[in-house]
Amino acid sequence: MTREALGSRPATMWRYEEVLPARQAISLGEGMTPVVHAERLGKALGLDGLYVKDEGLNPTGSFKARGLAAAVSRAKELRAKSLAAPTAGNAGGALAAYAAKAGIPCVIVMPADTPAANVMECKAFGAHVKKLDGLISDCGKYVAEHKEKEGWFEVSTLKEPYRIEGKKTMGYELWEQFGSKLPDVIIYPTGGGVGLIGMCKAFDEMQAMGWIGSEWPRMVVVQAAGCAPIVDAFEHGAESAAFWEHAATIASGLRVPKALGDFLILNGVRKTKGTAVTVTDEEILEAAKKLGTHEGIFAAPEGAATVVAAQKLAAKGWIKKDETVVLFNTGCGYKYSEAWEKALRAK
Repeated sequence: MTREALGSRPATMWRYEEVLPARQAISLGEGMTPVVHAERLGKALGLDGLYVKDEGLNPTGSFKARGLAAAVSRAKELRAKSLAAPTAGNAGGALAAYAAKAGIPCVIVMPADTPAANVMECKAFGAHVKKLDGLISDCGKYVAEHKEKEGWFEVSTLKEPYRIEGKKTMGYELWEQFGSKLPDVIIYPTGGGVGLIGMCKAFDEMQAMGWIGSEWPRMVVVQAAGCAPIVDAFEHGAESAAFWEHAATIASGLRVPKALGDFLILNGVRKTKGTAVTVTDEEILEAAKKLGTHEGIFAAPEGAATVVAAQKLAAKGWIKKDETVVLFNTGCGYKYSEAWEKALRAK
């Protein structure tokens, strides 16, 4: 796998086939999402090199397509009979879509207040949907308790080794899209945090291959004020995060009270000399409108959270005016009609 070889390959994440686990891809065209130079927004924030990696343009409208494409492809090769996962929304839609493409039955367990669009797409792809009162952690317990009896193969975040392999391709793409180098700062909305963990894995692999040196992008975790276990652990110097009681935020993907890979997230942030930031729901809603009116990007609340983080870090001088900064919009705004209605009602 060389830069020259990559130039002739399809514009999907499977262009990195040598570092992916499956030989027969179950693909809907995921990956190689655009990096948009956010010039107007950057000017408003005092940042010349502000970019948005728009993962909302993946199949099923979120970055979750990457991990589930890799996981379902490998499940197919390993002859899994039925798949199951808890979800806050987007992972369920992605699992349902790729399972349908692969011809494997799947079960999606989600909180009762999951956005309606996520529920509809899971059902449209033929998945069996189970809704529970509670959080994604409760859904995870349900899957764990029933998988043996029901014969499900569990594809929960970090409960199997393949989803992270799909997510890491975001790091490889940034290297290509920035001309064989990486940005100075990556700001990532963090619930389960597998995207951040995956990109750090990609940087490690690229360094081992001699593509990059030891200078990695500074990784920034963004969490909602109503559910910020990683930020709290980072600020207190802890190696893992405590369970966040009464987790609540309009950004459903950030409502993860206890990330299984919390220690890996914290290690990645510290290794790269990064940081962790909280934002309020009110700030998220306002930033979502700003991302739309300034750049024409219809973002998920999680993606909008990165705008607030960039603004705060630029104001403190943690990010310099001339540094290259990538914000990750992890999902498409069309799947968050309830949040957007609230944002547009706000003055």
